[in-house]
Order: sequence, then structure tokens, then C-alpha cells
Amino acid sequence: MLNRRHLLAASAVLAWPLAGRTQTLETTRILTGFPAGGTVDVVARRVADKLRSGFAKVALVDNKPGAGGRLAVDELRRSPNDGSTLLITPAAMITLYPHLYPKLPYGLDDVTPVGKATSVVFGLGVGPGVPDTVKTLKDFLAWAKANPAKASYGSPGAGSPPHFVGALLEKESGVELAHVPYRGTVPGIQDLLGGQVASFVGPIGDYLPHVKTGKLRVLVTTGPKRSRFLPDVPTVAEAGFKALEQVEWYGFFLPGKAAPELVQRTSAALRAAMLAPDMAEGLATYGLEIDSSSAADLAKAMREENAAWAPIVKRIGFTPEA
Repeated sequence: MLNRRHLLAASAVLAWPLAGRTQTLETTRILTGFPAGGTVDVVARRVADKLRSGFAKVALVDNKPGAGGRLAVDELRRSPNDGSTLLITPAAMITLYPHLYPKLPYGLDDVTPVGKATSVVFGLGVGPGVPDTVKTLKDFLAWAKANPAKASYGSPGAGSPPHFVGALLEKESGVELAHVPYRGTVPGIQDLLGGQVASFVGPIGDYLPHVKTGKLRVLVTTGPKRSRFLPDVPTVAEAGFKALEQVEWYGFFLPGKAAPELVQRTSAALRAAMLAPDMAEGLATYGLEIDSSSAADLAKAMREENAAWAPIVKRIGFTPEA
């Protein structure tokens, strides 16, 4: 929910200098590395609608799914640096992937941070493949230890942050859990509902419709505090596993070495879009929180998170196939 501080901030960024308004672009496209209909795409399309009010005459979303979101980042790297191409991406493509892929075609210096958009936490959910008596994470680990052939967790993909949440749970608890990677959240949730996989780690928004019907149970969430979307669900720290804390942000980027004036102008337009009164309500359906920030704040978060992933990747010992 937007508070008075958010509304004042929105008013401020809407009042950017008149000179900036005269530089309206003919067309700008927002790249995403994921298919239409997902949460990244939803944010991109809502922002594109707002950008048509002054930043660009035409604003469109260009989905470039594939390679776990890497294709869109590489497309940005090769795009003109004039504001005609933006990227919205989850943090992992920028901060985690450099530790996983030795031949990654881009690096941190190939993108220019513009600002955060939203943030989301993950949840560990269980379905009909686990007895109804399993109510807590402690219960689940006890059941998994007693039923090793059934003990598994799915994730939206190998090498994704939810995968590492599950892998860290194994390390921290000493309970073996077979990892089942999916091509995205939707097929994983479907298998969870069908009992083909015991548990799943994914964005909480994907659980919400099924939690309301009682078909799935979320045992923990990975934020530093309880989610307002699932206020009765404890955090991983409350469950005794603080090492599993993880908040994923979605950020906007320009190609590398963008001019400071362009960064400032783009950042102002994007912050105005994210802080529009109707944005928070629209994204709440997907379990997304508005997390708008300046370019400098995103740059700081990007480099800190990149450094934080290094020891985690080393501890897990995961090596991607491609």
C-alpha cells in the first residue's frame, strides 16, 4: 500500500525539469528474458503503459525468453545506448549468473543500473504429496528424513535463487532432498498440486490462489519479516534457518556506460511509473512489493549481492550444464 512518503516521492519525480520532457523518444522497448504472462512481463507491461505519458511516444515490451533470462541481458548489451532500449530483469541474471557461467557474454559493467522496480520473497510450499499432518518446516524435514524416497523439492530452474534456497536447506538441516528443476514456476506448481513433487520453492505470488483454496500449504517464506500476503506463515529465520533468507528484486537497466543525464531522466520516469497510485494494488495480486530506488541505490545493491553470492555458490558446489 502506498503511504504519504511514496506519494510525495511520486509527485517529486513527476516534476522533473521541463527540458527533460522535450526529449520524448519516438519508441522505447523494455526487454524481458521471460515469456509473456509471468511476473517480470506483468511489471514491464504496466510500466510501459506509464512511460507513454511522456518518456516515449511508443513504449512496448519485447520478450526474449531463453537461457534462464540471459538472452535479454545480452540483447541489451548489444543495443544502442540512447534510451530506446531498457531491460527489466530479476537480480539473479546480473548478480548470481556471473558466478555460475564462465562464458557468460556479459558482466556487471555491460549494464547501467537505472533503479529497482519491485521485490518478491520465496516460499517453500507443500501439496498432496506430503501428509496433512506436516504443518511446519520442522515437520517437513522430519517427514523427509523418514521418507527419503519421496523427499524432494522443485524449483523454477537449476541455478536459480529458489534452487539455492532448497540446496541451503539441505546443507543447514542435514536432510537430503532431491532437487527437481523445472522450466519456470508454472509447471512446478502443477506437479506440486498433482503430488508428483513433495515440495517447491518459488515466488510466493504463485502460491496465493492455491493457498486460498487449501490445495497448497506454504511452510516458510524467505524474507527478513513476514509477508503481508501470508501473514500467518513464519519466516525462515523464525523456523531456525536464517541462512535461507532471500529477497529477489527486479531492476531496470540501460546498456553499459550510459550517459549520466540519460540515466537520471530514465530513472525519474521509471520511479514515477512505479510510484503511481494504481501500481502497488495491481502488482499485489502477484505477491510483488513496490521497491523503487535510485540508480545509485541499485548499483550498490547489485555489487553487494554479486559479492554475497560467491561464498554461497562455492558452498553449494553447483555447476550448470550450459
